[in-house]
Amino acid sequence: MSDKDFNLKFVQVLLDKKLITKEQLREIIDEVKVSGKKIETAILERGLASETDVLQIKSSVLGMEAVRLKTEKISKEVLTLIPQELAQNYKTVAFGKEENVLKVAIVDPTNLKAREAVNFIARQKGLKTKYFLTDQSGLDFVAKSYGDVASQVETVLKAAKHRIDESDHTKEIIKNSGGVQDMIKSAPVSKMVDIILQQAVEKKASDIHIEPMYKQTRVRFRLDGVLKTFLTLPKYIHSALISRVKVISNLKIDETRVPQDGRFRITIDSKDIDFRVSTLPLVENEKIVMRILDTPDKPPTLEELGFSGRSLDIMNDRIKSARGIFLATGPTGCGKTTTLYSILSILNKEEVNIITLEDPIEYYLAGVSQSQINADVGFTFASGLRSILRQDPDIIMVGEIRDDETAELAIHAGLTGHVVLSTLHTSDTFGAIPRLTDMNIEPFLITSTLNVVVAQRLGRRMCQACKKEIEINPELLQEVTDKLKNIPNLEEYWSAGIENIKFYKGEGCDACGGTGYKGRLAIVEVLPVTDELKNIIESRGGTSELKKEFRRQKLITMEEDGLIKALKGETTLEEISRVTRE
Repeated sequence: MSDKDFNLKFVQVLLDKKLITKEQLREIIDEVKVSGKKIETAILERGLASETDVLQIKSSVLGMEAVRLKTEKISKEVLTLIPQELAQNYKTVAFGKEENVLKVAIVDPTNLKAREAVNFIARQKGLKTKYFLTDQSGLDFVAKSYGDVASQVETVLKAAKHRIDESDHTKEIIKNSGGVQDMIKSAPVSKMVDIILQQAVEKKASDIHIEPMYKQTRVRFRLDGVLKTFLTLPKYIHSALISRVKVISNLKIDETRVPQDGRFRITIDSKDIDFRVSTLPLVENEKIVMRILDTPDKPPTLEELGFSGRSLDIMNDRIKSARGIFLATGPTGCGKTTTLYSILSILNKEEVNIITLEDPIEYYLAGVSQSQINADVGFTFASGLRSILRQDPDIIMVGEIRDDETAELAIHAGLTGHVVLSTLHTSDTFGAIPRLTDMNIEPFLITSTLNVVVAQRLGRRMCQACKKEIEINPELLQEVTDKLKNIPNLEEYWSAGIENIKFYKGEGCDACGGTGYKGRLAIVEVLPVTDELKNIIESRGGTSELKKEFRRQKLITMEEDGLIKALKGETTLEEISRVTRE
């Protein structure tokens, strides 16, 4: 059956079962044309049907028996008949054997290369194959049964040991180009890098650190904003790992005296993942840090990010007005750009022209013209902004206002009727005003264009699977209670009353890897630019006057927003203390 025939029958069943409407189908078809993804993928992402629904419909359309792998008991002997690497590449797995017939689950039965590879392996073992349809989540569930990371690493190190030893002689060999080339072509070293990259993506790490220690090499992942040691390896493999990463990043292998920057893209679980690479010379060796640019299919909503209560109401109200400048502030890595994407996804309509300038592009939005900054050829935020103003835009997103020229152009765009979204490096909402004046923007221009300022931090979200109520010491309880009493309209957020406050902590479980945290959420502070605030800005009022007006409007600070989230059991007091100190 061709893809076209399958899609026609597949969507007809969805319509017949009333899982989607014709209007939703038209939107999905438009999205698929732009993104190139499969119809079933778009439907799952929109939450219009469950994986079980999609699997059952595919089964009936293809006339192929389906299997739910999560309910199957699979022996190690049967599972390993298909090697793990082949199973991952071709999305297929052996889950049962009856006499001389091997039962094989496959996500995409139209993948002839996958079938050929599996059939070849089965024939070598004197087996025939019978295929069953399965879904990606079931395949991912079974993949964990192949063996833990420790055993994979141990196998790789044993294979590498005879090629790389710890002697001084080996260190001398590594220094010459022939030795390096032999090392980086070593299958065990390549496999070790593959394991590190695969695990980092699966664990949803944002960064990978490969760093030399005194007698060891340490590999750390940044998970939910905090660095955690993932692997400790023998020191003798460090140079080979660094060289391998340099090769795939197109960096100079023999240059160890100066820092280098590069990037590469690999496919993990059928998804293209970009890695941004930075090397740093140390006393005896080099350190590498890789930023994982795993572009999600769609940005989260403001609610999913952590906006709630009055802050969410203000944001929705300001977005509806669709005018002026939206500024997100905070330090690097606090989720500013993600918040802007969430706003863009609300504003993204057919009748408007949206253009972005980004470095790097973190999400791909259908219907939005997205441009990547390239400073090497003079394509900066300032020059790019000047160019896109000639592209008839309605809405502009500038990744960051870094200098006076970019600030001036952004203000000019806001004055001429464009909606502008951008970020600024300030610690809170109040710092945005003096920062703009430092960039030589006159106060009357700020009040004429600025719509709303959002300051935020990213805190770790408490694991809900192992959340337990805790007692805190009396001094801390009194301090927190006093702060909660100062929150305007606290009853809107916590109806149980100040005398019934409770706090929680994740004990650590399999779901969160023993950390007590799973995922992150935004701790926010929202400052709408009202008429009263404009008067303060134009009269060059100080931060204290801005804060008085902020409180008069019964708005809440970042710390107060964090305390409310701790009160609701969304995060911990320790986490709020950590992130609001930044």
